[in-house]
Amino acid sequence: MRKKQSWRRLRVGTAAAFAAVLLLGTAAAATASPLSADVQKTADDTPTYVIATDTTFAPFEFRDTKSGDLVGIDMDMIQEIAKQEGFKVDIRSLGFQAALSAVQAGQADGVIAGMSITDERKEIFDFSEPYFESGVQMAVAANDNDTKGYEDLKGKTVVAKSGTQGLLEAEKLATKYDFKVKALDQSATMYESVKNKSAVAVFDDYPVLAYGIAQGNGLKVVTEKIPGGEYGFAVAKGKNSELLASFNDGLAQLKADGDYQKIVDRYLAAPETEASSNGNIFELLQQSWPALSKGLWNTLAITIVSFVIALVLGLVFGFMKISGSRILRGIATVYVAIFRGTPILVWAFLFYFGLPQLTGSPGDVFMAGVATLSLNAGAYLTEIVRGGLQAVDPGQMEAARSLGLGWGRSMQRVVVPQATKITMPSIINQLVITLKDSSLLLTIGFAELLYQAQQIYAANFRTTEMLIIVGLMYFVVITLLTWLANMVDKRVNK
Repeated sequence: MRKKQSWRRLRVGTAAAFAAVLLLGTAAAATASPLSADVQKTADDTPTYVIATDTTFAPFEFRDTKSGDLVGIDMDMIQEIAKQEGFKVDIRSLGFQAALSAVQAGQADGVIAGMSITDERKEIFDFSEPYFESGVQMAVAANDNDTKGYEDLKGKTVVAKSGTQGLLEAEKLATKYDFKVKALDQSATMYESVKNKSAVAVFDDYPVLAYGIAQGNGLKVVTEKIPGGEYGFAVAKGKNSELLASFNDGLAQLKADGDYQKIVDRYLAAPETEASSNGNIFELLQQSWPALSKGLWNTLAITIVSFVIALVLGLVFGFMKISGSRILRGIATVYVAIFRGTPILVWAFLFYFGLPQLTGSPGDVFMAGVATLSLNAGAYLTEIVRGGLQAVDPGQMEAARSLGLGWGRSMQRVVVPQATKITMPSIINQLVITLKDSSLLLTIGFAELLYQAQQIYAANFRTTEMLIIVGLMYFVVITLLTWLANMVDKRVNK
């Protein structure tokens, strides 16, 4: 009788926990608004456009380390133009390549991210009038006295940002001066590569290098500017012509009023210097805590919701794998093979960019992340459940059936409790893996913990210290989560 009551309490407790987590997921999904390309209107009939941008391209877009707001030349300019032209903008910080994909997939109405206007891009995007004339320079580590020009690069490796004019110029020069070019996604990562000597130099847009050096990124410029690289605001080819026209009108007005030059000078003429050596790691943590705490909450929310769904999938497909039906076993086998045999990032991009483009429905970064993590973890949990059920001595089932219990009651009373004890350590381990895998969702712009850290060190260039802080936060959270899961395991399986 006592065992029966304990089983009932377990089922009720599990159901309550499941409901609580679903509510948590619903709340988190509500806070993470969908990235929709449909122009929405507010109560006062003001159109709102979704604008995609980069995450780490100071001084054009970056997070203010104190307020956590997205600031920079691009951000200030689009906000001023929106104010003048009578529309609102919903800024989505995704990363450069993801921002371009979002516009192509119809997930965003436009992109402003220090984007160079090229003939190749004109085939895919419609550009505004140029709003900034850039150019490319090469920089090396501040203590490098040997690399003074392109001729010193022979046989060495340089870095440049993916999809930028800097990468194009570096690849042109590589043929002439015989050096290798490596493409990276973030400015801060490029600068760290040069400082840790995995690359000898970096090619980047001159205003980005100038701002980074002023902020103490540890580099110095050694070449003259290569002219070219006009930046433009862009929309998908043949779409959002009204938005493009409004941007052009607003830009012309900003230049006529002198406000455009004020915005540029705010970040280039006299940047607010915050040298990377200022303040210790504890002061950095205190300054960064608002953004990091938000990222931590998002990480926990998506992990819990995804894992509950994954656990349900694991139970369903786990029982299907030991089913007597060849069809059910085949379905479960195909599911496991697909999601264990493909990278998580493939599914993240497919769910966030691919499906909305195919279906025409707006995407949601939280739901895309949940689908990615839950289906991936569910495949592993399927094998964990299958292994646990098959690890129970078959004689246990035979004994239960000989006592008059049906298959279902025998599984519920005899097999499943033993399988639970066997599989619980592996299930807890999969929970930890799912939490860590959530960091991969930064590639689709989900504001989890590591994403927030990247936003911070892109502005202050204190990369090593920020990564240490984030690593310690992950360690503490995983340790507490593992301890809690082990406590539940002991109470349920004692």
